[in-house]
Amino acid sequence: MGTVTVEKGRYVPKGAFHQIEAGTPIHDESGTLCGVTKPRNMTYMHSYGGEAPFFQAVSEKARLLATRCDNPACAGKGTMYLPFRVYCPDCLAKMTVVDVTDVVNKVATIYTYIVTERSGAFNTLEKPIRFVDVAFPGTAFGTLLKGYMVGPGQPAIGKRVVPVFRTGAPAYNIQDLAWALEGTTADQLPKGFTFSR
Repeated sequence: MGTVTVEKGRYVPKGAFHQIEAGTPIHDESGTLCGVTKPRNMTYMHSYGGEAPFFQAVSEKARLLATRCDNPACAGKGTMYLPFRVYCPDCLAKMTVVDVTDVVNKVATIYTYIVTERSGAFNTLEKPIRFVDVAFPGTAFGTLLKGYMVGPGQPAIGKRVVPVFRTGAPAYNIQDLAWALEGTTADQLPKGFTFSR
């Protein structure tokens, strides 16, 4: 399996990143060859670029970062964005990173939701999945943040939620950020999840 380090600002891959395995024939019910499997074991390097601070804060520090446009010439000056954006969608200036964990803990509310038993290929979330769109009333946020709920209870429009973070064995992706109903206790969270620090 391949590993990657960063040296002098460059990725340095080491090891095997693509191993070909023997295929097996695919036959129909009468024994006619229809195809062959092509198993592969591949390691993909995904660079977070300017979004790396967001994922590091979520996965390692149990904090939630947003970005804010501080360009005085921008009509959207002061608007904050979750999901995290590197550049302002109005003026294209580089955004300022802002820790919004404490504010979000006080105001995050379910704007809308859906509960589903099926979410598509490669789903790793426990079913039923409680997808939520989270709003931040009374703040300068210009967007909603999509996510999913963990812990007890059912979503409802207007219910208060708080962010929870998978810092125990994190995946370093957006699934390390979830939402729990306000009042949920630490012992009611799934293994590896914690409240903000």
